[in-house]
Amino acid sequence: MSGGAGRGAPSVEGVRKEGGPGMLKRLNEAMDRIEECLDGEIDVGELARTAMTSEYHLRRLFSALAGMPLSEYVRRRRLTVAGAEVLAGTGTLLDVAVRYGYTSGEAFARAFRAVHGVGPGEARRTGAALRSQPRMSFRLVVEGSTSMRYRVVEKEAFHLVGRKARVPLVHEGVNPTIAAFVQSIGQDISLRVHQLSDQEPEGIVSACDGLDPSRAEGTQLDYWHAALSGQEPPEDLDALFVPAGTWAVFENTGPYPQALQELWRDVFTQWFPSNPYRSRPGPEILRTRPAEVGDATDAALWIPVERAEP
Repeated sequence: MSGGAGRGAPSVEGVRKEGGPGMLKRLNEAMDRIEECLDGEIDVGELARTAMTSEYHLRRLFSALAGMPLSEYVRRRRLTVAGAEVLAGTGTLLDVAVRYGYTSGEAFARAFRAVHGVGPGEARRTGAALRSQPRMSFRLVVEGSTSMRYRVVEKEAFHLVGRKARVPLVHEGVNPTIAAFVQSIGQDISLRVHQLSDQEPEGIVSACDGLDPSRAEGTQLDYWHAALSGQEPPEDLDALFVPAGTWAVFENTGPYPQALQELWRDVFTQWFPSNPYRSRPGPEILRTRPAEVGDATDAALWIPVERAEP
């Protein structure tokens, strides 16, 4: 799974002119709202309404576009502005701490040091150089990007059946925890799981569920080595009931695992901003054929979606 672009003023490459600008305009309006509320309460639900999307999708989209969780961006912006006030001598340090949402000087000092590398008292005394999180905005870059292969599928309810493990999220490269987990599953279990597959995507799949809304590196998720089945699951296997709904299916070919991680990134940075859909809660399912690191592999990524509000 990929974490998307870096910091600063991210661009969305390859977005079609007819789809992208409206969404990006609304995202920038949400960014404006954050700036207005840095010294007050920031309601993510209100930001989502400003962007005319769901809170779930806003968090997912922001993380993919910005390369950091929305909560982390807000924290950095608050401490950037607070840092300027600390250096300017505006009020006491406790006044600054309370203005930017900290209940004590100690909590403010810890957060301040984590971002700036120096405590607020020392920064004020010495005029130390501080770090700045620039205000973020999103812009449209129209380029000759390769087209994405996708289709939209309506699926009846089903079960994910197999084995699951709680693992940390790794944005780039092989996830060693997942690799060790899959290797620990015996061939007899894998064969039983494979035989339970009775619908698309066929065979054994990888699925991610229960992700932290921030999608920050190292946060925990449920990883499934499983099959999709319409049957009642056996009691000795892990199972997750998935309600009926709409899925967007994306396909690509490329070196493992980079192509798969880039596919996840491109879905959120290119496809969602230019299409009338948004993500919804549910497992993200990947069907691929086994491959060694660096080998080319074909992949199909299934993302639960719903129609976006007009």
